[in-house]
Amino acid sequence: MSAEWWREAIVYQVYPRSFADADGDGQGDLRGLISRLDHLSGLGVDAVWLSPFYPSPLADGGYDVADYRDVDPRYGTLADFDRLVAEAGARGIRVIVDIVPNHCSVEHPWFREALRGVGRDRFIFRDRPNGWQSKFGGPAWTQVEDGQWYLHLFDASQPDWNWRHPEVVAMFEDVLRFWLDRGVTGFRIDVANMLFKQDGLPEVELPPGTPLIPADAAVPYENQPELLELYRSWRAILDGYPGARMSVAEIWYGNAEVARPYLTGDGLAQLFNFRLMPAPWSAARFREVIEESHRLAVETGGSIPWVLGNHDVPRMVTRYGIDQDLVRDPTAEVLLGQVEVDVVLGTRRARAAALLLLALPGSAYIYQGDELGLPEHLTIPAGERQDPMFERTARTFIGRDGCRVPLPWSGQATPYGFADVPVRPWLPQPEEWGRLSVAAQQAADGSTLELYRRAIAERRRHPALGDGDLTWLEHGPEVLAFRREPGFTLVVNFGAEPVPFTGTVLLASGPLDGGLLPCDTAVWLA
Repeated sequence: MSAEWWREAIVYQVYPRSFADADGDGQGDLRGLISRLDHLSGLGVDAVWLSPFYPSPLADGGYDVADYRDVDPRYGTLADFDRLVAEAGARGIRVIVDIVPNHCSVEHPWFREALRGVGRDRFIFRDRPNGWQSKFGGPAWTQVEDGQWYLHLFDASQPDWNWRHPEVVAMFEDVLRFWLDRGVTGFRIDVANMLFKQDGLPEVELPPGTPLIPADAAVPYENQPELLELYRSWRAILDGYPGARMSVAEIWYGNAEVARPYLTGDGLAQLFNFRLMPAPWSAARFREVIEESHRLAVETGGSIPWVLGNHDVPRMVTRYGIDQDLVRDPTAEVLLGQVEVDVVLGTRRARAAALLLLALPGSAYIYQGDELGLPEHLTIPAGERQDPMFERTARTFIGRDGCRVPLPWSGQATPYGFADVPVRPWLPQPEEWGRLSVAAQQAADGSTLELYRRAIAERRRHPALGDGDLTWLEHGPEVLAFRREPGFTLVVNFGAEPVPFTGTVLLASGPLDGGLLPCDTAVWLA
């Protein structure tokens, strides 16, 4: 793997609260993650990205940070973190951590001071609010006791930083160095395009839509020009450390031109390509996104890793298991919670999508549990939902809890090995997850876990896979096919009828019918 290892890496996202629970309190922790590192090593990943594990009231799943330089006691200690970095490194796995620079928690010491009138200009306070709306629904302003209002583009528990204040800039530079000194490989930057707000905070009108999914219209709190200089300064910090440190930015965009300025080579190392996630199951739509994104990467020389799942988006099995002819955006439909899901169909399509993901040029990120073929948990009782989006939208959107349910490791009843003792996990697990556990799928011929393991192993072996180029092949309107040199072809049948294929089969997402590729199936060919 090249010095810029991230250009073809397989990165596995861990949501620490839901990965593995070592102390039996119903919540995942760092020691639990350490105990399951062999699962990640066996899967064959190059790096692990940890969602926030910092001290937090958990009003928004840890993305409300109270202290950027410590570990929440629920997850362990800094010593546990250091051990994690060491033991992951011994297995050849790098560690990437989340940084949340747009906002903090109301419990952050600087915001507590601001409420007392000290250092209030580190945040965005106004005597009267404008009409901006929160990404989670409802107004983006909350009033404090003295009558002023503070801005929070997400939950009221998450006040936005004022990135025009030099102390904020300096504080985050110190945070970067703190974790780099502890051996992290880099950072995933949360809502990386929203840090700076346009001077004067002008009003904006947006069409109605789904929270978290941005409109294509330019808004005065996204993609401000100051961001480019900020990320150049961060890149200089990263480059000052040995071992090819990197950053990957969370930026949702509908127009590829929005992404282009970030891919200059002297700022961000990577910019997530999220555009496949909301795409319906369609050969034409998938090809359109892949063509546009790959062209952008080639033209800019940038790295745009492919993503099909994360902690903010309903799981693939459920997205692809709903009637694709009736929806424009499966993600939005699932968030509304009023869907009928064919899990068998969704699983078949999700397995095909996994082979597509791992065959594309560049890097790929895998969300925990996708390698098990987990569906979205849609029937969490209202009283147990914790995503602030649920209440802020008057329960219109069910929120993101369904993709954050603790993982099943073994057994036939909750907690399915998530903890070694009988405990009620912080989010309830579905009753039927025993058949999807790691233990149930381990070495099981045809299991989704074994499909991922075989695909990642083949990706490492095959000289055509990883970073590079592709050439499209024409196989009809319902088939997506491309060739990669030397000697590799991917074919995915999105249609309702089997289609012929030729070549030596390296791997298939499902059973084949002689020389025919069944519907909703992908095949890797030599």
